[in-house]
Amino acid sequence: MALIVQKYGGTSVGNPERIKNVAKRVAKAHAQGNQMVIVLSAMSGETNRLIGLAKEITANPSPRELDVVISTGEQVTIGLLCMALQEEGIKARSYTGGQVRILTDDSFTKARILDIDGDNIRRDLDAGCVVVVAGFQGVDEAGNITTLGRGGSDTTGVALAAAIKADECQIYTDVDGVYTTDPRVVPEARKLDTITFEEMLEMASLGSKVLQIRSVEFAGKYKVKLRVLSSFQEEGEGTLITVEEDNNMEQPIISGIAFNRDEAKITVLGVPDKPGIAYQILGPVADANVDVDMIIQNVGHDGTTDFSFTVNRPDYDKAIGILEQVQAHIGAREIKGDRTMAKVSIVGVGMRSHPGVASRMFRTLAEEGINIQMISTSEIKISVAIDEKYLELAVRVLHRAFGLDQASV
Repeated sequence: MALIVQKYGGTSVGNPERIKNVAKRVAKAHAQGNQMVIVLSAMSGETNRLIGLAKEITANPSPRELDVVISTGEQVTIGLLCMALQEEGIKARSYTGGQVRILTDDSFTKARILDIDGDNIRRDLDAGCVVVVAGFQGVDEAGNITTLGRGGSDTTGVALAAAIKADECQIYTDVDGVYTTDPRVVPEARKLDTITFEEMLEMASLGSKVLQIRSVEFAGKYKVKLRVLSSFQEEGEGTLITVEEDNNMEQPIISGIAFNRDEAKITVLGVPDKPGIAYQILGPVADANVDVDMIIQNVGHDGTTDFSFTVNRPDYDKAIGILEQVQAHIGAREIKGDRTMAKVSIVGVGMRSHPGVASRMFRTLAEEGINIQMISTSEIKISVAIDEKYLELAVRVLHRAFGLDQASV
């Protein structure tokens, strides 16, 4: 008998028929002797609908009251699933985040989980119940309802699995696993049987939308066995996200290719080449909560240098505005920008033991006439900034160059 946490996303519970299908799947696993904890998102589109209602009342809703409103989406689905399970003849009990006592900080709309009291859940499991928990929400020390931000139900599922020491946390979504890249861009993309936490963390941070990045961080920290599966397929093992095993050192060189279309480059020209200039440029940008990604500082000439960095495209105008305000202070000659950038990244723990990965990547892009404008590396990833119009071509040729379309890499 295993203790399993299953999380179902919004499309999986998008209407009553799909909720009944989830109930049948849960009933089948329960009948095999497993103890089951189910974490649910709101129905697809429901959170956006609730936010829209709030915006009809006021353009700037109070974050506390917004959390009160948007947390109700999950309350609907957990009640409906329990009804569906009871129709299947299974004892089931629903809990909101507050009833479980998922304790968070008081950062409304983007709270972080601090602690989980699993006593009620364990008691119900021992009594033969299926426990159904609202994802995406908790309460702070003062008892205020909080929400965890977009994709927060993934984090709820992993955090609960860690708290009750589940044997596995299964994330059910509308895809049947983690792929080598987006199959909509590369039809030959392959589903991975396994991927390490490190690789999944890089993939999530670089644009792969399969899992919320905080849930992967949580799973890696607490060694939660994590599996991504499709809620629309009866069979299949999905993708297991796990710690790199010492006895499995022959990893493929590259596990996947991630990409992000929403990049923009900003270049600050002719700034004084002196200590502290990077902080004078990036400090005000960071203070405005704009995330900076790739950074390049050119070799100085005649006492000046050029400084380039990338930001998410939605932050481009804000970042340009900030730099124009400090341009005279930092002594910059000119500020230029390009909002038509994209980022392509290759990811794989196998890079550690295989030299020449970067040169193969650069040669492959050069052969297609794709100019690399910026480069960023870590131990298990290489990212390049390129013109957005070459993005899909770059992903396809790199996927082929590293043999990711082959069944055995």
